[in-house]
This record gives sequence, structure tokens and C-alpha cells, in this order.
Amino acid sequence: MDVLAMAMNSIKVAETKGKSSARIKPASKVIREVLSLLQKEGYIGEFEFVDDGKSGEFNVKLVGKVNECRVIKPRFAVKKDGWEKYEQRFLPARDVGILVVSTPQGIMTHSGAKAQKIGGRLLCYVY
Repeated sequence: MDVLAMAMNSIKVAETKGKSSARIKPASKVIREVLSLLQKEGYIGEFEFVDDGKSGEFNVKLVGKVNECRVIKPRFAVKKDGWEKYEQRFLPARDVGILVVSTPQGIMTHSGAKAQKIGGRLLCYVY
């Protein structure tokens, strides 16, 4: 059971149906970090955590900018100079979309990891 994959699928389905919000259940710290990164990049609007007494859920406002979002399985390890290969593989064009990466400094975009000259593990992509 991959909760990040379920979260990305919920966002994608709600976007394709033209809804203004999506519910992501169950909630986790990784999903919160990825959502805040997507919000910072402008792919989604505000999101809030709703505590239901169990694991909780996120209510996400959609802005209609997500064309595709998927989890990358297996979670490939990328060295600090190996980003080009995965950009070409998962993103449609240069400077279009983001790869979300788990690094020793936390979860960030691939461009942030390239700027800091660090590697990490690929989590998902959005464009």
C-alpha cells in the first residue's frame, strides 16, 4: 500500500474530472511535504489537514495546472550529476514539470537538488 501513489492518483483523478478540490486519505508527513512543494511550485492551491481521529486526511484546492502526476517506482537513486537522464525519461520537455526527490536535506525538487549539488531518491513527478 503506497500512500503517496494513492495521493497522486487522487489529485490526478480530481483534475481530470474538473473538480475544484481533492481529498487525500490517509495523511502522512511525506504527503504533507510533497503537497507543500507542489503548492510552492504553483501546481495546487491551499491544502489543510483534517483530523478524523484516525490517520487524518488532506483537503486540497486544485488550480487546474496538473496534467500528469505519478509516483516513480522503483525509487531510483540519483547521483549529484545524473539528473539529466531522469529529466529526459519522466518529464515531457526541458524546464517543464518537476521531479520530487528525497535528499539528505529533505524533500525538494530536482532543480533544487541540482543547485545544491546533491543526489537523492526519486519520489514522483508532476507536470
